[in-house]
Amino acid sequence: MAEAVSTTDKSSLRVIPWAILGCLLWSSAFAAVKIGLHHMPPLTFAGMRFLLAGLILMPFCGRPKAVAFAIRRQKRLILWVSFLQTILLYGTFFVGMEYVDGTQAAIIVGSGPVASALLAHRFMTDDRMTAGKACSIALGIVGVVVLACASKPWSPAGMWQVLGMGLLMVGVLSSAVSGILVARSRRAIHPMLLASLQMGFGGAVLLVIAVAFEDLPRSMPPLHFFVSLAWLAFVSATAFSIWFYWLRRVKVSELNMWKFLIPVFGVIISWGVLAGESPDWITVVCMSCVAGAVLMNQLQARRNGKINDKTVVRPI
Repeated sequence: MAEAVSTTDKSSLRVIPWAILGCLLWSSAFAAVKIGLHHMPPLTFAGMRFLLAGLILMPFCGRPKAVAFAIRRQKRLILWVSFLQTILLYGTFFVGMEYVDGTQAAIIVGSGPVASALLAHRFMTDDRMTAGKACSIALGIVGVVVLACASKPWSPAGMWQVLGMGLLMVGVLSSAVSGILVARSRRAIHPMLLASLQMGFGGAVLLVIAVAFEDLPRSMPPLHFFVSLAWLAFVSATAFSIWFYWLRRVKVSELNMWKFLIPVFGVIISWGVLAGESPDWITVVCMSCVAGAVLMNQLQARRNGKINDKTVVRPI
């Protein structure tokens, strides 16, 4: 069995600005991806982003001999996490982003805790499903369903939107499964090294797939494409580094609570920087449902004293 990292009250306070910074960085990716996709096919763009992000992190992962030793010992874990967390998750994310707008993507990806909660109920003995948690999950599902219905799936454009949202949901499920695998193997490999390897290897595989199925642009992309690519690589490397650092110092459940800020920040940023995207009442309702689901779940957990220093997981 695996154990989570213990926390202190001081660490819980110090993590707040860093958690907010990490969520802000991740939420900016929705708008940056939409900008980059105007100039590069999705799988090629995703592969470039994560290969670059993995290379950025690698110098901070230790000596080459230690890295090679970790790869030999944990190659199966690295391959699975690379497939789930980079190849499948971001392959579907970048393709799906071609058919949905930034606000829809931010909300759907922000509903990921629904899948995580269901998997935690199955594989974590101290994170069982309760009536309060079930209500919060139902509220989150309502937000996603309302968003899907708002895309008018009976029209041709709406069908493509539904396809895009379906691909994003596949990525959400893939990320949830990957989270369980990483939680079970926290002591097997340093989390920053795992992040670097899964992004670098996954990005390289995405580029190989892209060569077979996508056509590269015939002309050099404009400067703002490279700015978008550089920003996305920086976001991945920096946000994952922040998250993995604090996962060793505070409770996992406390840290993950902050991830629910991502859809809120993502929607606001999309409204501010993407042409043609502006607030509407349906999006606000969906965002409120997802945020309300998070709040309900966290209040329920704190009231029942379920946020503990140790988390025990069942074998899969």
